[in-house]
Amino acid sequence: MIVRDRLIQEFMELVQVDSETGNERQIADVLKEKFSALGLTAIEDNSMERTGHGAGNLFVTWAADSGSAAPKLLFTCHMDTVVPGKSIKPSLGEDGWITSDGTTILGSDDKAGLAALFEAIRVIQEQNIPHGQIQFVITAGEESGLLGARAMDASHLDAEMGFALDSNGEVGAIAVAAPTQARITMQIFGKSAHAGVNPEDGISAIQVASKAISAMKLGRIDKETTANIGKFAGGGPTNVVCDHVQLDAEARSIVQEKVELQIASMREALETTVREYGAECEFRSEIIYPAFSFNENDPVVQLAGRAISSLGLTTRLFPSGGGSDANVFNGLKVPTVNLAIGYEHIHTTKERIKADDIVKAAELVVAIVKESVKA
Repeated sequence: MIVRDRLIQEFMELVQVDSETGNERQIADVLKEKFSALGLTAIEDNSMERTGHGAGNLFVTWAADSGSAAPKLLFTCHMDTVVPGKSIKPSLGEDGWITSDGTTILGSDDKAGLAALFEAIRVIQEQNIPHGQIQFVITAGEESGLLGARAMDASHLDAEMGFALDSNGEVGAIAVAAPTQARITMQIFGKSAHAGVNPEDGISAIQVASKAISAMKLGRIDKETTANIGKFAGGGPTNVVCDHVQLDAEARSIVQEKVELQIASMREALETTVREYGAECEFRSEIIYPAFSFNENDPVVQLAGRAISSLGLTTRLFPSGGGSDANVFNGLKVPTVNLAIGYEHIHTTKERIKADDIVKAAELVVAIVKESVKA
C-alpha cells in the first residue's frame, strides 16, 4: 500500500528544507502546507514565545470515522535538526542507503519520521482504512533539550496513547523506558590572593572543585543511573589564586528516586569539600523531563507489538539511555513509547538511513492504526 517512490521523494524534499534547531520557521510553514494539502489543519501553539525558537509546536487532530470506538492515538516527530544542517544534499545509493554529501548531517532524525507520517496519512485516505481519532504533534526545539515539548500548550493534547517516531535501531524495536534528566549547576567561591606573594591567604576554587569532583561517583552509577560533569569553567592569570569556578553537570536515571539520590550525593560531596577548605558554594538542580518505563503488558506496548508482528517484523523491547519528546508526553499523562525507524550515526555527517526502513516506518504507522481499530 505504501507508494515507495512518493515516500522517498518526500523525504528527500523534507531534508532539503533548512531547519537547524532554533530556526524552525521555514520547516513549520512547509509542514502546515503539507497537512493542509491532505485536508488537515495544523494549529501552532505559542511556545515560541517561551523558547525563543523560530516556530511553535504543531497540533493536527484527525477526527475518527463515524462510530469508531478505537482509542485516541498520538503520533509525534520533531521538525528541527542538529547542526550542520544547512543546504543538505541527500542521495540514494545503489546499496539502498540514503546519505548526505558528507558536509552536513542528513536529517533523517527526524524527517524520516515526518515522511513516514505523511505517507501513512495518504495511504489511510486512499485505501479508506477505518481509524479512530489520530493526533499528530510535531515539535520544535527537540534537539535543544526537548525545549518545544517542554514548553508546549498541553491544552491542545487529546490522546489516550502515543507513539514517537524518533529512535535509532531496526524498525520493530520499541524504546519502552527512558531516563529522567536533572540539570545541575555548581558554583564554588574561594578567595583570591597573589599566587606568588601570599598564596596561603587565598582559597583556590579550582582546587576545591577538583577535590569535590574526585569525591563524587560519576559515569555509570548502576544499570539505570548515570552522572556526568560536562563543563568546568573558571580561572584567570596564573599569578592570582582563583576565587570562582562553575561546574555544569547532569544526572539521569530510569528510576526517579535514584536520580534524586544521585543529586543528593553530588550535593553532599560538594558541600563537605567546601566546608573543609573554608570556601562557599551554590548548588542548583532542575528536573528537565520525567522518566518513563513500560513492560510488555502495557496497552501501548501491546498495540505496537501487534502492529509490528502483522508486518512480519520482530518486536524488541529496550531501554533508552537518552531522553526524547516521549518523556514529556508521558509526563503529561499520555502513555507514549518511542519507535525505532532505522537511522544510524545521527548527529554526525555520516548519518544514514535505508530507504527500505522509511517504507517500513510508514507501514508501521498504518499497521498501528489498523490494529487500534481491531482492539
